[in-house]
Amino acid sequence: MSATKSYGERAKLHSNPTAKAFLELMERKKTNLSLAADLTSKAALIELADKVGPYICLLKTHIDVVEDFDQDLVDQLTALAKKHDFMIFEDRKFADIGNTVKLQYSSGIYKIASWSDITNAHTVPGEGIIRGLRDIGLPLNRCLLLLAEMSSAGTLAKGDYTTTTVELARKYKDFVVGFIAMRRYEDKEGDDFIYMTPGVGLDQTTDGLGQQWKHPEVVVRDLGCDVIIVGRGIYDQGRDPAHEAQRYQEAGWKAYKERIQLSN
Repeated sequence: MSATKSYGERAKLHSNPTAKAFLELMERKKTNLSLAADLTSKAALIELADKVGPYICLLKTHIDVVEDFDQDLVDQLTALAKKHDFMIFEDRKFADIGNTVKLQYSSGIYKIASWSDITNAHTVPGEGIIRGLRDIGLPLNRCLLLLAEMSSAGTLAKGDYTTTTVELARKYKDFVVGFIAMRRYEDKEGDDFIYMTPGVGLDQTTDGLGQQWKHPEVVVRDLGCDVIIVGRGIYDQGRDPAHEAQRYQEAGWKAYKERIQLSN
């Protein structure tokens, strides 16, 4: 099982160049923390990315909520990614037919495929959505995560939906490198998917609005996921983002090391 191997060991065997580079990055930087940066101001997003950059492997954006978006924002974020050694994940959650998502991914004001290393999609429309995104992303060395599960209460992404999503990922392994999921699924021969998990918290378990948080130890060590996604727990009002990011980096990495040690 890939969960028993180190990120570095998995990188040596991975067939997707972006996934390979991402696993190498995590091993090199000793972090499995993704920051969910859901900010509406260009200046605030850049400031936050710079502060937490040393501690993260991945900056997760919702670029369409930034009220003063422009190309300079993209240029600054990609420069920070290079400076601090992290990748960028636009959490677009595509959910339309293949032809439409090709346009959404490549065109419009955001041109996501031109700067985002990783993006994601629901599989509700069927495999056409993967083929459409793949047509644009694969030549650019981009890659895709599929939403197999979500962390919100009452989610419909479960059961047969999750099972079908995993099978679609196996069909398009050259482009689909993993899942947004709440736990690791049983591997088949040749599988090495990267599991990224939202709803991770060190200090509380719910926000009262349907979001549920689990401790990094549970997510990484016990449930076998690879990347913890943390947002408000790092930059909520009154928090020091750099300090909190370091706390989560250390907790996530400790849980990962314990998982590897327990399996050997």
